[in-house]
This record gives sequence, structure tokens and C-alpha cells, in this order.
Amino acid sequence: MARYTGSVCRLCRRETMKLYLKGDRCYSDKCAVERRNYPPGQHGQGRGKLSNYGTQLREKQRIRRIYGLGEKQFRDYFKEADRQKGVTGTNFLVLLERRLDNTVYRLGFANSRAEARQLVRHDHFRVNGKKANIPSILLRPGDKISVAESSRQIGAINDSLEALPRRGLPPWLDLDKAAYEGVFKILPTREEMNLPVQEQLVVEFYSK
Repeated sequence: MARYTGSVCRLCRRETMKLYLKGDRCYSDKCAVERRNYPPGQHGQGRGKLSNYGTQLREKQRIRRIYGLGEKQFRDYFKEADRQKGVTGTNFLVLLERRLDNTVYRLGFANSRAEARQLVRHDHFRVNGKKANIPSILLRPGDKISVAESSRQIGAINDSLEALPRRGLPPWLDLDKAAYEGVFKILPTREEMNLPVQEQLVVEFYSK
């Protein structure tokens, strides 16, 4: 799978919104979107109006970049959401939120989803007491996520926990900061996810 290795701040500028890919930097005055709120490149400030297809494509890219997924994996989640009962767009976002790396980030154990993914792969977390080193594990209501005993002194994890109040803890998660563990309580609703995206545009994009 192709992996983007360039500046992630460039991705935020391309989507003209904060994707929170750089942790603390995104909350400071060094944020690239705050300083230059227009797409990168020679013609960044002169781009014309997007077509319907272009609008749908940009929204799909925006959500994909927020969660840090490749195109094939992202499309597979959409196919799974489309098979489920209910609203496809909401099902899609719920699947993305259920990922272990996303939950590690949401609980405050990492400053970004990319950092969470790396920590998960390096065996720093447990799910229901068992080793879990696959970022794409889908959590279920009642699952307990904890930092491995030997990893609780890692500076990145502790620094991120200290910064959690700035981001806030989602209502579908519980966190016991002292015990380094959290619980995925329930599946989130669309209102609770509070994401500044229009998932219906992604549904339209993949339904062509």
C-alpha cells in the first residue's frame, strides 16, 4: 500500500481545515492552516469552484486523511457500512471510530492517530487484558483498552494524557487515568461524533 511520507500540515492546507495530524502543533499559532488557509502549490490561491464530483472527492479525501487510511481499506469500510442496516453514512463513521488506533487517540493515550497506530503496533496496549497490536481491530461495547504495565512510563503517552482536557473525552468512552485504562462503553451516535464532515457526500461518491 502506498504511504504518504510528506508534510502532514500540507494535507491540512489541501483540505483547508485542521485535520489534527500533528498533535500539539495543531492547537498552537504554528498551525499551517492558521497561517496559510489556502491549498498548497503555485496555484493554491487561484483554484476555481469545484464540480459536484470534485466536492464529493474532496470530502472523501478529507475523511480518509483524518483517520489516516489507504484508499482500499477506506473503501472496504464503506462496503461493510453499506451492508449494515441503518444510515450508511453514519454506519461508516461508526466503523472508523471503532478502530483500536482511533480509540487509543480518543482516550488521550496518543497525540495523533498516526502516533496511536505506531504505539499499538509496538505492543503497548491490551484489549480485555490480551495483547493487541493490530490498529484496525474493531472494538465492541464493553471492551476495555489498557496501556501495558511495562509501557506506562513512556513519555509520549503521559504527555498526551496531560493534554487530553484540551481535546475532550468523547461520551461513548470512559477513562481511568490513574489506571491507564479506558472502556468503549457504547456505539457513538452521529451527533456525539461531532465531526465537521459531510459523510453523505462520500456515500454519493462511492454510489456512482
